[in-house]
Amino acid sequence: MKVSYHISDISFVEDKMILSVDESEIMVELSTISEKLLVASDIEREMYKISPSGYGIHWPLIDEDISVNELVRKKE
Repeated sequence: MKVSYHISDISFVEDKMILSVDESEIMVELSTISEKLLVASDIEREMYKISPSGYGIHWPLIDEDISVNELVRKKE
């Protein structure tokens, strides 16, 4: 398991999250990772914090946490 990631961008297009991590792009359907993000407003989605190690992402307005390791595994 990788313990550090470099996340350069997180964006949303309709019901998908696009994550730029370690110079590659991961696109994932929100319905497969988070019901909270799926129903969140644009403002709630855009207000996130990346952990110092890049291992996790936190959305404080909806109290949601996502493991980057999980997202990377979904891509493989």
